Amino acid sequence: MSTRERFLSVRQYSLNLCQNLIKEDYGLQASEEVSPPKWHLAHTTWFFEQFILIDYMDDYKVAHPQFNFLFNSYYNTHGKRTARNQRGLMSRPGVDEVLEYRKYVDVAVLELLSRDEEKVEELVILGTHHEQQHQELLITDLKYSIWHNPLDVQVMDIREYDSESKEGWVEMEEGLYEIGHKGEGFCYDNELGAHKVFLPAYSIQKNLVKNGEYLAFVESGGYQDPKYWHDEGWSWVTKNEIDAPLYWEKRDGSWTYYTLDGRKNLDPEAVLAHVNYYEASAFAMWKGLRLPTEFEWEAACDQFSWGVRWEWTNSAYLPYPGFAIAPGALGEYNGKFMVNQMVLRGASVATSPDHSRSSYRNFFHPHFRWQFMGIRLAKSL
Repeated sequence: MSTRERFLSVRQYSLNLCQNLIKEDYGLQASEEVSPPKWHLAHTTWFFEQFILIDYMDDYKVAHPQFNFLFNSYYNTHGKRTARNQRGLMSRPGVDEVLEYRKYVDVAVLELLSRDEEKVEELVILGTHHEQQHQELLITDLKYSIWHNPLDVQVMDIREYDSESKEGWVEMEEGLYEIGHKGEGFCYDNELGAHKVFLPAYSIQKNLVKNGEYLAFVESGGYQDPKYWHDEGWSWVTKNEIDAPLYWEKRDGSWTYYTLDGRKNLDPEAVLAHVNYYEASAFAMWKGLRLPTEFEWEAACDQFSWGVRWEWTNSAYLPYPGFAIAPGALGEYNGKFMVNQMVLRGASVATSPDHSRSSYRNFFHPHFRWQFMGIRLAKSL
């Protein structure tokens, strides 16, 4: 696929995700951590404008002088911006104007691509992968915001809770394993620096934890017993009165969960989702097992199926050997977040097509759980 074809495909996919939304849905923001669909559509467009068009197209005119303030996310290099918790207050520009903004920028990017400049193509590829990240966020942010509506709204079916058939364990021998991105193809800078790590012998499950397994933890009083929890995790549980994964709710004596295709009865054979690091670690402790490190996960991942859940690891998000923050605004993309966050590996049912690889390092603070986050267990041998 050419860069032009990829650009058009990714840009259209964002719009396809919104095909069942009504205008009122585009502005929903239920918490500071999530953003409205309209903002995602505009921010990904702003990225192409600010990082490519302004720098590489001499005659380009920005669509609006205030869009940089409205649609910048966290790039301090680009100046002041709307507070994250106020993105949902933007009634203007409206949805139609944002869609026109996307068309305006798309035309300019395609014209620039026609000049066949290698650096431009590299940045456009980066922009498409950035947009794919926001496509997943659009889905998960929308789910969190629309979940607050008691109508149990249906907007899309991405088969959130399919079951998994493979079970058993993969046994890995003690030894040196190479970790990190290798070969050709796109990756982020936090994946670079392939290096060897020594791993003692371990086993890792072929299957992800299922709803039924986690339900046993819930009903055994796992959320009421501090011995399974990190101190921070126990504080989170007690402060927020947590007693089940996000979106789980007991109705008429039976467990259900909300999905973007409406409320469903809990399927005990389906793969668990929407647990945070604290919950994942507590469950592992309850089972007498542990979470794998990100290195254990990557070393073994070609021996099990992955891709339906972002899988918590027991690894802090830290730089690989030789990592250096790139100069300029794009240097803010990954490096400045390497503190107080945990690594997740794999992908999820919300991950966009052609946007997953075994070296991909996702990362979140340990209390977040609105992504499609799941658990794969490990044990030392």
